[in-house]
Amino acid sequence: MNTVLTVLVIAALALLAGAYLLWRRGAPPRQVVLMAVLAAIMLANVVIWTLPYSNGEAPVDKAEALEK
Repeated sequence: MNTVLTVLVIAALALLAGAYLLWRRGAPPRQVVLMAVLAAIMLANVVIWTLPYSNGEAPVDKAEALEK
């Protein structure tokens, strides 16, 4: 599961970098905004999976416990 979260973060950062480069080159604003929104959604998913509940256990910890 940690590998998946790592890939999501790297992909989100790549999308943000690509959106910035497209914006600098004068690409259509719609494409740039959609790339930034997708990156934000990916990062929000990572936060949801890693943010602990009130009892201190994160959903990613529960998923890893089920895999074993």
